[in-house]
Amino acid sequence: MSADPKVLLTDLLRAALNSVAPDQADTAILLERPKQASHGDFATNLALQLAKPLKRNPRELAALLLAELPASPLVAKAEVAGAGFINFTLARAAKTAVVGEVLARGADYGRGAPTGVKVQVEFVSANPTGPLHVGHGRGAAYGASLSDLLAFSGHEVTREYYVNDAGRQMDILALSTWLRYLAFFGVEVDFPPNAYQGDYVVGMARELRDAHQDRFARVTREQLLEGTPGLPPAERKDDEAKQQREEHLDALIAAAKRLLGQDYPWVHGFALNEQLGDGREDLDEFGVRFDKWFSEQSLFDTGLVERAVNQLEQAGHLYVQDGAKWFRSTDFGDEKDRVVQRENGLYTYFASDIAYHLNKYERGFDRIIDIWGADHHGYIPRVKGAIAALGLPPEKLEVALVQFAVLYRNGQKTSMSTRSGEFVTLRELRKEVGNDACRFFYVLRKSDQHLDFDLDLAKSQSNENPVYYVQYAHARVCSVLAQWNGEAAELAGADLGRLESERELALCARLAVWPELVQNAAADYAPHQIAFYLKDLAADFHGWYNAERMLVEDEALKLARLALAAAVRQVLVTGLGLLGVSAPATM
Repeated sequence: MSADPKVLLTDLLRAALNSVAPDQADTAILLERPKQASHGDFATNLALQLAKPLKRNPRELAALLLAELPASPLVAKAEVAGAGFINFTLARAAKTAVVGEVLARGADYGRGAPTGVKVQVEFVSANPTGPLHVGHGRGAAYGASLSDLLAFSGHEVTREYYVNDAGRQMDILALSTWLRYLAFFGVEVDFPPNAYQGDYVVGMARELRDAHQDRFARVTREQLLEGTPGLPPAERKDDEAKQQREEHLDALIAAAKRLLGQDYPWVHGFALNEQLGDGREDLDEFGVRFDKWFSEQSLFDTGLVERAVNQLEQAGHLYVQDGAKWFRSTDFGDEKDRVVQRENGLYTYFASDIAYHLNKYERGFDRIIDIWGADHHGYIPRVKGAIAALGLPPEKLEVALVQFAVLYRNGQKTSMSTRSGEFVTLRELRKEVGNDACRFFYVLRKSDQHLDFDLDLAKSQSNENPVYYVQYAHARVCSVLAQWNGEAAELAGADLGRLESERELALCARLAVWPELVQNAAADYAPHQIAFYLKDLAADFHGWYNAERMLVEDEALKLARLALAAAVRQVLVTGLGLLGVSAPATM
C-alpha cells in the first residue's frame, strides 16, 4: 500500500466523480488536512465545487459521491460534514505505512522528482569592502537554505554571488587602505570620515607594509593634498557639508590613481582580494557555498554593459538630458527615470545591473531568483522594466526580499555600518552562538519580516531554544537506537500494526506531511516552513518519548516503535540538512 494516502484518496474520488457527474470528470480534486483531528485525516470540498455547475445541493452531492466511492482498506470512515465537505478518516495501516517508506527511501524521502527546471539563485552579493556582518548573515542563511530546498524539490540550481569589484566603493576601499598604509611611513592626512573606518582596513594596510615595505609610500603629504578641496568642520551635518566631503574623497581617489600610476590597480586588487577572500572563507565556514562568483568588472571587460545600453537606446528607451543618458523607467512603473550613463561617460551601477541580468537571461535559466535586502524594494520595478525594455520576459525574474536581522546583546540593539566600522561581524556572531544556532535562527521567520536575534536564547540549552529542542530530539533517537544495538534490516521488517497509540499515529501523520511540505515550501520560497515543521516534529517526538517506553520486552512492539523513531530521525536529519544545521548524535 502506498504511504501517500492523498494520491489514493484522489483516485477514489475521481472514480466516484466519473459515476456521479461524468461531464465534470476533469474537475480538480483538492484534499486538505483538517486543523481539528475530530474532522478526520483529510477533507475535500469537491461537492461544493460541483454544486453550481450541477445546480445541486452540495450536501446531497457529497452523499452521492460517498455512495459511489469504491471500497478501500485505506479508508476507515468517510462522512459528509458541514456545508458539504467530505471528511476521511484513514485506516491505521494507511497511517503507519509511512514509516516503512521513510526507512526504505532514507535521505531521498521527500525528494522531488527531477523537473528539468534550471534555477539561478543569486544571494549575499555584498560589496567586498569589509567583513560580512550579521545582516548579511540572514541573507546568506536564507539563500543557502532556499537553494538547497529548491534542489531537493527537484530543480537544477545554480548558486551565485555577484562580486561588485568595479566602481566607486572599491576605489574608496583601496584609498582607505592606502591612506592607512601611508601613515605607517609618516605620510598622514586627515582620514576622510566617509572612507572605510574599521580596524580591518588598518590590518590590510599593515599586511601591505609587511609585504612591500615602502614601495607604495613614495609620495608626500603635499602631493596627496594638491588641488584637494578641504573638509568642512566635523560638526556640520548639512547637505552642503556632505557634498563637500564626497568631493574631498573623490579628489583623494583621483590623487591616488595619479600618484600610484600603474601600481594603483595592484593596490586596488590587493584590497579586493583580501576582503573577497575573507568573505569567501567566512561563508564557507558558515556552510554557505556558491557554484559561481560572477565579476561585475567582467561585464565591462566583455563589453556587455555597453551592449545592453546600446540595445536600450536603439529600442528608443533612452534619452539624453544634461549630457547624461536616462532610461525611461517610468514607462515601466518606476517612480522616476534613471541614469545609465553619466555626462562624463561613466556607466552607473544600474547600467551594470542591467547588463548582469541580460547575462543571466542569455545563460538560459528558466527561473532567476534575486535575493535582496528589503531596503532595495524600490529597485524591483526599474530592473524588471529594463528587462522588459530589452525584449525579455520580466516574469522570469523573481525577487525575494530579506529584512536585516536586529541583534540584541544584553538588551542593547547593536548598530551596524560598514563605513564607520561599528558593526558586529558574522564571524563574531558565529563564534558566540555557533553555526547551527545562526543558521536555524536566521530562517525562523519569513524572510521579509523583521527578525530580532535573541543571543541569550540562541545560546541556551533549553526547550525554549528551538534548534536545541530539534537537535535534542535527534540525539534522543540516536541514544535509544544505540542502546538497542540492532540491525536496520530488523526495523525494515517491523510489524507497524503494533503502532496503536494516539501519539504514535500523530507522529506517522506528521511524517506523511513531509513530502508535500517540501514542495510547498519550495514553491513559496519559504525555508522557514521547514524550521516550523521540524519544531512540530520534535515536539511530537518528545511527547511520545516522555509518555512511552521504546525498549519494551515485547519484541514486536519494540521493533515497531524503534522503526518509528528511526523514521523520525531520518526526517530530522534531512530537514536540518536543508537548513544547514547539524544533527548531533549526542548532546
